[in-house]
Amino acid sequence: MSAISLDWFLPLTGDSRTDIGLGSATAYDPAGRVAAQREPTVDYLAQIARAAEQLDYEAVLVPSGGGNEESWTIASALTQHTRALDYLIAVRPGLVSPTLQAQTAATFQSISGGRLRVNIVVGGEDAEQRRFGDTIGKDDRYRRAAEYLGILRRLWAGENVTHDGEFFRIEDAQLRTAVPAPPIYLGGSSDAAIEVAAAHADVFLTWGEPPAQAAEKIRRVQTRAAVLGRRLDYGVRLHVIARPTSEEAWSIADSLIDGLDPEVLARRRDTLSRSQSVGQQRQNALSSGGLTRSDLEVHPGLWAGVSLVRGGAGTALVGSYEEVADLVAEYHGHGFTEFVLSGYPHLEEAYWFAEGVRPLLREKGLLD
Repeated sequence: MSAISLDWFLPLTGDSRTDIGLGSATAYDPAGRVAAQREPTVDYLAQIARAAEQLDYEAVLVPSGGGNEESWTIASALTQHTRALDYLIAVRPGLVSPTLQAQTAATFQSISGGRLRVNIVVGGEDAEQRRFGDTIGKDDRYRRAAEYLGILRRLWAGENVTHDGEFFRIEDAQLRTAVPAPPIYLGGSSDAAIEVAAAHADVFLTWGEPPAQAAEKIRRVQTRAAVLGRRLDYGVRLHVIARPTSEEAWSIADSLIDGLDPEVLARRRDTLSRSQSVGQQRQNALSSGGLTRSDLEVHPGLWAGVSLVRGGAGTALVGSYEEVADLVAEYHGHGFTEFVLSGYPHLEEAYWFAEGVRPLLREKGLLD
């Protein structure tokens, strides 16, 4: 199995030392938003990007959402503050035409020196998609994504594309020049997601679940990809709290949820429980909503506290440097080779992990 790669995250809704989600507008409860302590300005996000590059993270995930700064604009600006760091930009297929999206990606490749990766976000919630003016259903969105990706790859390859499909009709489209096709990341837990990922993705990216449970999802993708004659890499999206001792790390985890308003927690859990996303349903099922470590430690060193208030990736690696490195190794043993990490605040936590855990991963032979 190949060595692992480590990526970080750009908080386009703002950042905080104490807030794990209530400071961010989400698809589930926009009314719960409070002011971020660190606004997502280019200056602050550039600090995170430069730190990630200095600390040898390979890429940063640039998310998409109604409460975010716009991802392509931010990432384009940050390419001018970094030299080697890749940008894994979230793209929602169908919100702009595939021809324009292919052109945007090609221009980004040009100005960044080929540092683009694309994270396909099909959209798990109808309500959120409607905020973007998208009214088709979830299963239709996956079929549209497959058609969209096929067109993108043809355009990036330099083809002259005329296409008459279920969702797109294009006549005589072509980019100015062929460009290096960025790697495509795609996740999801539904059968439709597995099908599209197996057929079109280069990397299957899943939210953090207990390693064996996440590995079962890998097996589903591998089985379908093999039928199609394809092979994918596998990544996992996790938060992280790593410190010299386990006690320090768990103290920080506890502090992130201390004092949360029970009414807000109840409202968030109720809203998340009605999610259409299979992946979100799997995150919800990891815990009962209790606030103690025994309630939230869903696998040794894997903490579901973030899922109390935040949709999407809701688990964190928590422990001493050695414990976190061991858990990364456990995921790697199940087939995961890419780790997309984050922490609160994102600037400082990038250093804690890189300086404390990375050397141990290298000692284990997991890093080149």
